[in-house]
Amino acid sequence: SLSAFISCKDHHTGKSSTMIVRFIAIVAFCLVCNSHISAKEPLKVFILVGQSNMQGHAEVSTFDHVGMDPRTAPILKDMRNTDGTPRICDDVWISSIGNDGSEEEYHGQLTAGYGAKGRGTKIGPEFTFGIYMQKHLGEPILIIKTAWGGKSLHTDFRPPSSGPYEFNEGQLESLKKQGKDIDQAKADRARASGHYYRLMLDHVNKVLKDIERVCPAYDAETGHELAGFVWFQGWNDMVGRDVYPNRDKADGYGLYSELMAQFIRDVRKDLAAPQLPFVIGVMGAGGPVARYGPAQQRYSAIHQNFRNAMAAPASLPEFAGNVTAVLTENYWDAELAELKARGAEVRARSQELNKDKSLNRQQRDDALAKFRAELYTPREMEILKGSSNAEYHYNGSAKIMAQIGKGFADAIEKMSTSRK
Repeated sequence: SLSAFISCKDHHTGKSSTMIVRFIAIVAFCLVCNSHISAKEPLKVFILVGQSNMQGHAEVSTFDHVGMDPRTAPILKDMRNTDGTPRICDDVWISSIGNDGSEEEYHGQLTAGYGAKGRGTKIGPEFTFGIYMQKHLGEPILIIKTAWGGKSLHTDFRPPSSGPYEFNEGQLESLKKQGKDIDQAKADRARASGHYYRLMLDHVNKVLKDIERVCPAYDAETGHELAGFVWFQGWNDMVGRDVYPNRDKADGYGLYSELMAQFIRDVRKDLAAPQLPFVIGVMGAGGPVARYGPAQQRYSAIHQNFRNAMAAPASLPEFAGNVTAVLTENYWDAELAELKARGAEVRARSQELNKDKSLNRQQRDDALAKFRAELYTPREMEILKGSSNAEYHYNGSAKIMAQIGKGFADAIEKMSTSRK
């Protein structure tokens, strides 16, 4: 036996032989190694789902603006290599579909470029989410992202347990006035109900069945763990006045709250993850409604009602401790938005100059450049470079999107920590 072997003595010295000492050292080394292997954690998998803002429309060209604010400058350091190029994350892998509106998959190590496809290289929340989630865990992670622009929860992502979408009385009356075939319209909407929910689920399961294809760091022996789900959607429901005819009232978006809660239940059921930490990214384009300018005031009640409805499921007792709402309005860049709003003055001045037939093109261009220089300081002109898209896409601002992604990661980390 091992004990007998170790107790053997050298007959000449009365001490344990060198061979025995070496044997003990080897055994100890193996025990340490085996302990390390058994302690290895399952690969943490995070699912990111939504519409155009989950796709992400912040171009890399807006990265410099992140560093202009002392509060966000540290984030930019994590987003870039020392030579200024976007960081490629060694321990974060991603599989993403819907970036170009299709089901074409893009996968690899996380870096810039997993945002919406089109003009420029873009990021969505996934970039800084991956960076900071990996920092929180200190181990490799995998992100599965599915996001298509212009999609609703009431129909496109409708949870299966809610059944097919049913037209309300107002919609039926409108269809009749248009001379539509009601039965056909109902059948078409029933087919559309939950279509993107199913695409989401299909892609998640496809990746999970062969994780090593996407994530070379995956160890089949230790397996994987679904560690978080982030939902960032809402615009199409918020503007759906036919679906939510009382949206100007406090409970006008109550249906969204019901569908959101059912969506969480169905996702957890379909993924066999009953306690899956879930983040609701509450729509916040435009910033806090209390700070809306005169041009936005007529929408303030509608926007706030919808935001309240989005966040409501996080307060349900059944979701205590594992569902949280992140108010993305808190990451809005009011200064950038105000500078963009001044652009209306530039456009108005340009129209005036174009009507002046006494000026040639060069004179008009010079006059407009002078007007712009009087309207903006050099610093403000640099800040304006921090926008690459419309307000409803958070101005295509990497500064905003980077904070949102980090906020999502921090929220999951907080929920996970509180459960330990």
